[in-house]
Amino acid sequence: MANSTLPSTCDVLVIGAGPAGSSCAQKLAAAGLQVVLADQHDFPRDKVCGDGLIPDSHAALKRLGVYDEVAALAKPVRHVRCVGPRGATVDVPGTLSVLPRKQLDHVLVRAAQRAGARLVTPWRFEAPLLEGGKGDERVVGARFKVGGQAHEVTARWIVLATGAVPQALIAAGLCERHTPSGVALRGYVKHDALASVITQLQIVWHPRLTGGYGWIFPAPGGVFNIGAGLTGSHVQGAGGKGRMHNVNLRGMFDAFCEVYAPAAELMRGGTLQGEIKGAPLRCSMLGARWSRPGLLATGEAIGSTYAFTGEGIGKAMETGLLAAEALLQQRDAADADVRQRYETTVAALKPRFDMYETASHVNHRPWIADVVVWRANKSPRILRRMSGMLEETQNPGRIFTWRGITKLMFE
Repeated sequence: MANSTLPSTCDVLVIGAGPAGSSCAQKLAAAGLQVVLADQHDFPRDKVCGDGLIPDSHAALKRLGVYDEVAALAKPVRHVRCVGPRGATVDVPGTLSVLPRKQLDHVLVRAAQRAGARLVTPWRFEAPLLEGGKGDERVVGARFKVGGQAHEVTARWIVLATGAVPQALIAAGLCERHTPSGVALRGYVKHDALASVITQLQIVWHPRLTGGYGWIFPAPGGVFNIGAGLTGSHVQGAGGKGRMHNVNLRGMFDAFCEVYAPAAELMRGGTLQGEIKGAPLRCSMLGARWSRPGLLATGEAIGSTYAFTGEGIGKAMETGLLAAEALLQQRDAADADVRQRYETTVAALKPRFDMYETASHVNHRPWIADVVVWRANKSPRILRRMSGMLEETQNPGRIFTWRGITKLMFE
């Protein structure tokens, strides 16, 4: 496509067409704004993720009007199976499903397009366009690399939804932490014989997985998402830079397959679909500024993933919708008012992320999982609390903290 046919101006330019960006673009376009939604990949495209959809994801999908479309494609799941180091298990009920991000993100992008957003791919974001003098700069657009050539788009507002990789945040002048909060590795394995056996989202803690956990999530068509994740993976250094702890993530994945029999059986008897891939995580609403004049950042770019569970799809959509709402409700307002509204609504979510950050210490002390599993099997009330964690009606700190463990032991 020649550059003359490419969009060069719009009301809102959304950079990144994952769950946050597509949700934001859909809401803005449905309200009548001229929206350009840019992504560096053509769709459908793969995305490294656990693919689990918990109640907050379902709620966001309903707000976007695509829940039925997603439900028709996804694998419904009724429980999360928590597996302690000694092999004891407890099945926590919840309204859950699994759909690979390649399909989910494509549904969300198409919904944004139906609402009127213009999708442009593959466009690689390179830098913001700035107006004004030093100390009074405003973002007024972005420069992209398109087909090997530079192309610029100006807009009243920019929404940055570029995910966990820091390069876009650095270019936009928002990055406070270059290193990720965690890392994960996952693969897809087809094993028809296990499709009727592994019917839960299975999460496994073990001393060989200290610092994280392993998982097996049943996807549609007899395919399983199997992976291992590490939270608190990097040592923070000066200037937002740092280094990864001395952990081999592929070795951690292999250890998971050694210590957990269903994982071993899945890898031994199944057929790997594509490569095993890794990706960074940005958690707990930390590591980046949320806005600057003319620009709002959203989704995993600002850390919209829970540290303890690694779940981020629902919160990415939620923050994307918050960005859209701030822009729509303050259409004629000054930049500062739009940014204040957005940052206030995002800050209201932060206490939830803090709870999960506190609870994430269980990943470094897997024996706690044994205690929780043991007590949950003996107490319907504790099992209900764990189910409430999925529904976000319960504070995970009531269970997965030293105080919570003490109460569990003596209740």
